[in-house]
Amino acid sequence: MALLAGFFVFFGSESRPGHPQPRQGPPGTGPLTVVAMGDSTVSGEGAGQYTPATNGQGGNWCHRSPNAFVEKIAVPGVTAHVNLGCSGAPAEQVALGDVKQWTEGSQAQQLAALVKDHRVAAVVIAVGANDEPKFSNQVTECFKAWFDPGGPPCSTALKQSWQSKVDAMVPKVAKAVSDVKTVLAQAGYVPADYQLIVQSYAAPIGPDLPEDLRTLNGCPFRVEDLRWISQTGIGVLSSGLKAAAQQSGARFLDLAKAGVKHEACSGGANPATEWFTRLTLQLADLGRTERAGHALQESFHPNAAGHAALAQCLTEFIAAGDGNASCLAGADGKLHAAPEVVAR
Repeated sequence: MALLAGFFVFFGSESRPGHPQPRQGPPGTGPLTVVAMGDSTVSGEGAGQYTPATNGQGGNWCHRSPNAFVEKIAVPGVTAHVNLGCSGAPAEQVALGDVKQWTEGSQAQQLAALVKDHRVAAVVIAVGANDEPKFSNQVTECFKAWFDPGGPPCSTALKQSWQSKVDAMVPKVAKAVSDVKTVLAQAGYVPADYQLIVQSYAAPIGPDLPEDLRTLNGCPFRVEDLRWISQTGIGVLSSGLKAAAQQSGARFLDLAKAGVKHEACSGGANPATEWFTRLTLQLADLGRTERAGHALQESFHPNAAGHAALAQCLTEFIAAGDGNASCLAGADGKLHAAPEVVAR
């Protein structure tokens, strides 16, 4: 029934002056489409099989994968899935403007071109970690702290600055989301025509992992840092992204706890249970100057199994049609969109 409800959400109607018969679904021509925009968690970094054009060709390292979650979303009526995400993208590259990421221009402007021959039913946006929080840089700092056990854990400094970094990120994400709304409005869309979704990030690593994998063989981090990232850092980041979603009129899907018990290295000798990549080094790239700097790029990102799990949750969330939710594991071990309980 939820999926059927989602079908009618997409093909819902809104009466307009001078139009006695309401329009059915998004305007324009072309297939009904779900679009994903944002950074590496959207593009499919870590999920492998990257399209050649985004795997270093001409300096493009967006790393878009056919295994990315947007390709796996299954909602009745939606026949096209478009991934505009780019690894490392800041909010300003998602927004309208001149900022580029790995040779690619504004994702919002790419969306403007797309709506000329696609009918957009939903836009999913995940961005912000590469702005002031600079999450990948923080992971690097925590990696360095593991090499220096006599020094302070990386979380010592983060505890002092993380909230202010997230606060500075919020308006940039809100601006990017608002620009997406502007693009669709200019193409003749009204809010009832599509769903606009902001999603947060899942913690890729957690404190409960085998000691023999807290090494260069898997996840070289100190326990206190892993605990802070998974129990505090990701939650603060999610709260900031929820604020950005509220400011820009988008629905919000919280992924903060989506990876619990499936983090990198959590499976020990059975990595097949993990939804995130461990420390990953592409040895073949080290011998090529133009690729060597990207040899570690896939580390600690959702893998193909992780993207498939997220797609299950997103499918439910889109079908629900309204409200906010969290991706949480159910009794069946799969991720489900648990609706947010609003206090009355």
